[in-house]
Amino acid sequence: MFTDVKEALAAEDLELTPLGTGQHSAASLVVAHHARDKDDLAYLLDALGLPCAEDDLVRLLPHLTTPDHTPTGDEMSANAFTATAASRLQNGDSPEHVRSTLGLSQSELSAAVQHAACPSPARVPVPDAAGGTASTASVPDGTTNTDGIEVLLAWAENHPAASIRNRAARIRSELADLTGRRAADAAQHEAEQRVAQAKAELEAAQAELRKAKAGGRTPTTHATPPASSPAPASGSVPVAAAGRRSREELAAIRSWARANGHQVADRGTPARAVLDAYDAAHRGTALAEAV
Repeated sequence: MFTDVKEALAAEDLELTPLGTGQHSAASLVVAHHARDKDDLAYLLDALGLPCAEDDLVRLLPHLTTPDHTPTGDEMSANAFTATAASRLQNGDSPEHVRSTLGLSQSELSAAVQHAACPSPARVPVPDAAGGTASTASVPDGTTNTDGIEVLLAWAENHPAASIRNRAARIRSELADLTGRRAADAAQHEAEQRVAQAKAELEAAQAELRKAKAGGRTPTTHATPPASSPAPASGSVPVAAAGRRSREELAAIRSWARANGHQVADRGTPARAVLDAYDAAHRGTALAEAV
């Protein structure tokens, strides 16, 4: 206690500097070393006015004092740091986020990634010559390899040596370029497949069109009289020559064509196929009358 009142008053007037982030972290670590469990840690931090959010508690859990007891099973293969980091990795957190949240070193993060219970490569049975299953072949898991590469790059990017950091930057740039190239190649391959499919559909449509056009000319061909048809007998109805026909005859041809399912205009000379069909029909009628 102060013996002089002036000294006491002067001490009360001193401005207290608020604790910084580093001081809060150090104080929280000391509290964690003396806490029994998570609830006790949260109670102590709250009583001392220190950060006690869920993220703060998770970061401090590895620092809790382990109770002294005799283990009843196999010894754990990882410490509390590794187990906590592995748990967060399994929950979907990125390795960099886990490292920054828990304050892990690169070696500890690598151990956590290995301890995260990642599935081992699948084993595919390979049949032998006799038909049985002789051995199994490993199928690589791309997710595990990607996580390992990301951890390695994160370690290299935070390395104290500038050459290592520069190499990590170059590798990450190359990986980004390769990723973009793979996406571009996939898009090009997909476009080529669509073009090939469109060409095949176009060729099929053109074949159908040619078939339809050929089918439309078939009735006209059948309506044309054969070249070896007999000459009209004497007394038959004369067929108009290839020259000009009279108006009355053209009108009769149009009437006959409509009655027999041919399409003709209201005026003018009908098509050559209609004229040939008309001549053939009347030639047959004349032959029948002659007989």
